[in-house]
Amino acid sequence: MFKKTRILFLAALSVSLLFSSCSVKKQTDTREHLVTLLQDETLAEESRFSVINQIAQNMLNSKEYHGLIVFLTNYINSHQDDKYNSYWLLMTAYSYQKLGNESVAERYFERIIKNYDDLIVKGNSVHLLCLQNLIQISTNPQDRVDYFTRLLAEYPDDVNRTELLVRLAVEYEKLGEWTQSLKSYSDFLERSDAAEIQIAGIPSAYTDAKYLIDFNKSSKDWTFETLDDLVASVKRGISWYDYNTLDKYRSKVNFFSMSWRQSQDMENSIANFSMRDFMQGNRIRYNADLDNSTTPNEAYLRTWGWSSYVNVWYLYFRKVNFPIDPEIHGRWEWAGIYFGEKL
Repeated sequence: MFKKTRILFLAALSVSLLFSSCSVKKQTDTREHLVTLLQDETLAEESRFSVINQIAQNMLNSKEYHGLIVFLTNYINSHQDDKYNSYWLLMTAYSYQKLGNESVAERYFERIIKNYDDLIVKGNSVHLLCLQNLIQISTNPQDRVDYFTRLLAEYPDDVNRTELLVRLAVEYEKLGEWTQSLKSYSDFLERSDAAEIQIAGIPSAYTDAKYLIDFNKSSKDWTFETLDDLVASVKRGISWYDYNTLDKYRSKVNFFSMSWRQSQDMENSIANFSMRDFMQGNRIRYNADLDNSTTPNEAYLRTWGWSSYVNVWYLYFRKVNFPIDPEIHGRWEWAGIYFGEKL
């Protein structure tokens, strides 16, 4: 599928290439002659396929999408036993896509995978192409779960399993099916390329998945019901130089300490020190009020006096986003430290 610069499921292009690959050798017959050939009911099945495909390809090349839709649907209606009907329906769906009618195309792709056995044409699976297109078109989470599940189960060698596990987990999240979502995220994290893969639209897939899994397994006993309670407790710990208590207040999942220019995805951003390392022998102070950049979901407290090397620290607090557990979701945690003055 794609790595860093690839795009998920080049479905329309795949269909187009499939149609082009099915073209028969050039022939001087006119389209009218080809249509006449179709009237011969004794025409062998493979020959009939070649004739229809040649007509269809000529119409595609001429961008006669409306005419192609009429031609193919009329043929399907009058030849319901043709084993290639799923392919003709695929071509019909593709024509609707070219006309910009995605909703009708979606119905045709669905019709194929629900009512027709899979068909291999020139080494390409019709069902696989339908599923790839449906992933591009559909916005319904339940349908998308079904599509991703089928792709993973039926076409393991034709898809990027690592990527699909993340996308499946996201759709389960939308449905509120947290057990299934966590299972998909766990399966994703077990993949050897999970930490390196770049997924379009999900830039921090590995970090987010790991945080969710680790947070789910944790005690979560460092969270506070309100931001005011959290800030007051941290301020009290600083005033009393109670480094043990401050260490307890720090999030136990991905607590970071970094400069403003760093990324939380960087390995050295994870804090691996005790507050004691910086509190003994120093006079630590803090602003009375939170920084004016504070939002309903994030807050910053400016503090200073930690060291001669980096004197100013901004303590970062955030609202917990964990809808899996309503008792924890919406509480507050001390999630990290930014070193230095804000940029």
